[in-house]
Amino acid sequence: MTKLLAWVQARMPTRERMARNRLIAPLAARPELWRLTRRTVPRGVAVGLFVGIFLMIPGLQVIGAALLCVPFRANIPIAAVSTFVAIPPTIVFMILPGAAAIGNRFGYHADLAAVTAMIERGASGAQWLAWISSDAAPSLALGLTVMAMVAAVLGYAVAARVWRWRVMARRRHRLHDALARALHKSAA
Repeated sequence: MTKLLAWVQARMPTRERMARNRLIAPLAARPELWRLTRRTVPRGVAVGLFVGIFLMIPGLQVIGAALLCVPFRANIPIAAVSTFVAIPPTIVFMILPGAAAIGNRFGYHADLAAVTAMIERGASGAQWLAWISSDAAPSLALGLTVMAMVAAVLGYAVAARVWRWRVMARRRHRLHDALARALHKSAA
């Protein structure tokens, strides 16, 4: 687990790294994009999940999430980490088949059996591109859009709930400590 955290932290955009890049330096100058607040964290999760699922190009996901954080005033590091939901195993085994199934429900045609066969035989990038450029493209585009939007909404709701739970737990802990101190003083 510590190796994973170190790997994520090494790839996390920091204010200092972004300030050195003249193209994205304006992002580093906006402190609200870096603060952990009850508003910015759920927004960051939502932006990261949306971009991670919809934009399945590793490397561009983090950049896309950081740029999309600006209009939504979301936390950039949280959004960057949230994009890692779309790693190659989840893309191949969950996101692409799920997007195709959703698109097929709306009347488009993406052959799920072809996806399974391509996964089993280890299809090349060119074969995947040929499949995507066929009738599967509208199905995938619609399916990815729906999946990304649902994941963003659910991610926002869960993150907001977890944030509230943490705040309430801290308040209960402080109240408990204050009560224990008061009881200790009155007993002495």
